[in-house]
Amino acid sequence: MKKKTQKPFDRYYYYHRAVQSTEVDCEFVSNTYKELKGKRPHDMREDFCGAFALCCEWVRRNKDNRAYGIDLDNEPLTYGRENYLPRLRPEQQKRVKTYQDSVLTAKIPPVDAIIALNFSFYIFKSRMMLKRYFKRAHTGLRRDGLLIVDCFGGSDCQSANEESTIFPGFAYYWDQDSFDPVTNEGLFHIHFKRTGEKRRERVFSYDWRLWTVPEIREAMLEAGFKRTHVYWEGTTRSGDGDGKFKRVETGEECEGWVAYVVGER
Repeated sequence: MKKKTQKPFDRYYYYHRAVQSTEVDCEFVSNTYKELKGKRPHDMREDFCGAFALCCEWVRRNKDNRAYGIDLDNEPLTYGRENYLPRLRPEQQKRVKTYQDSVLTAKIPPVDAIIALNFSFYIFKSRMMLKRYFKRAHTGLRRDGLLIVDCFGGSDCQSANEESTIFPGFAYYWDQDSFDPVTNEGLFHIHFKRTGEKRRERVFSYDWRLWTVPEIREAMLEAGFKRTHVYWEGTTRSGDGDGKFKRVETGEECEGWVAYVVGER
């Protein structure tokens, strides 16, 4: 019997399967805007958009939705144009605009919501740069707009560690290579291992500063946002995250947590 040959390794495909939940993210953005503003958002900007799968999902959800994606790297943008955009109907494709540019300088029409997910804004390592980004986002929003970012933390993030998740046909590894308590900076890698193959090391790498929730909220307020909110992930009986986020005033003491911080213009 001839052995089945696997397709060439596609790192963006596996990233999307392991890391992204575009339908869930779009639902959170829409529901949070409705909760805070009493209406649904239609124009969304995704900063650090990569292959902009989220933008494509956003326009698919509603005929009045428009999406703008910004990323400095042309490689993922090209991947999205070749793999995600063609899955949309021609009319939907027209409502997606992508820009190879910096989130600090790109000129985009004002939108209802700006999102920076998967901890992408952690690339800004100084408070000055973080505030500069938040100020830029503030000017890019309509009067009743929201900035939505996610963050993570906990005692597990203050030391090198690795965790794995098994998916059908492959394993995903999140590897925190280092942590510096003086700077709060860490080096992270994503590894993949397809069934029957060797592990592919450092398929994606990230050199980040881990910003805390108070730091993010204070920087947003200093950048001009009138108020901020924290949406904290609930836990299952086993202590794992349940994927459900609620607006809170206090969090839980835990080894690892994920939250959204939302700024109101």
